[in-house]
Amino acid sequence: MLTEERRSKIVEVLNDKGRVEVKELSKRFRTSEVTIRHDLQQLHNRGLVLRSHGGALRPESAMAESPLKERLRSHPDEKRRIGECAAGLVREGETVILDSGSTTHSIARYLRGKQGLKVITNGVNIAMELLGARGIQLIQLGGVLREDSVSVVGHFAEEMLAQFSADKLFIGAFGCHPEFGLSAPNPDEARVNQAMMKIAREKILVADSSKFAKSSLIRVAPLTGINTVVTDRGLPDSFAEKLREMGIQLLLV
Repeated sequence: MLTEERRSKIVEVLNDKGRVEVKELSKRFRTSEVTIRHDLQQLHNRGLVLRSHGGALRPESAMAESPLKERLRSHPDEKRRIGECAAGLVREGETVILDSGSTTHSIARYLRGKQGLKVITNGVNIAMELLGARGIQLIQLGGVLREDSVSVVGHFAEEMLAQFSADKLFIGAFGCHPEFGLSAPNPDEARVNQAMMKIAREKILVADSSKFAKSSLIRVAPLTGINTVVTDRGLPDSFAEKLREMGIQLLLV
């Protein structure tokens, strides 16, 4: 088992039980207690677990994954404004990638009516939103369907992406930390995101302000790999300044 896969499983066990012990995890994953302690320390540094004597506890602030239907109900006004602004960045005739998620779903709604677009997505909800939209050629990635996120992942999706190029990528994030960068809770989702970033000329992060200064399990990309950030005005001034110092265009809505 790869390191990040093991750490992902540790977070799953912790979310289920509320507490884990080093000895128990060592037996479960057939690895040394030293390795497990290192895993827990790294997860603690990311804010995903709270280290305790002999193990770890589940922190209330951990950026664990929640089902898409719950995320669609979270911060709806902010996501609507972000979606409208982001869609306004798309020119007719462009090829764009929409990452799976609730904020990118909002973008899809505002893309309807644009002409000559090619939209690549791994989000089944996004494909359904754009299904039948005149003037839009929809490319749905194939692979393994994740039920909670309603997204397609796996090596088939990654191999498909490698055959394309795109003008813009609109990518969401479960966490956006100035040092750790963009992060996701699932290794398969993160790898698809990374494949998307490789083929897009312009990378645009779309996320409400609650996602900033937090981190999830898997690092997707450093913030320096992002060209533009579209978020709401709840973003702390200190984080806004850091983004501008990195040369990132910041659009507050």
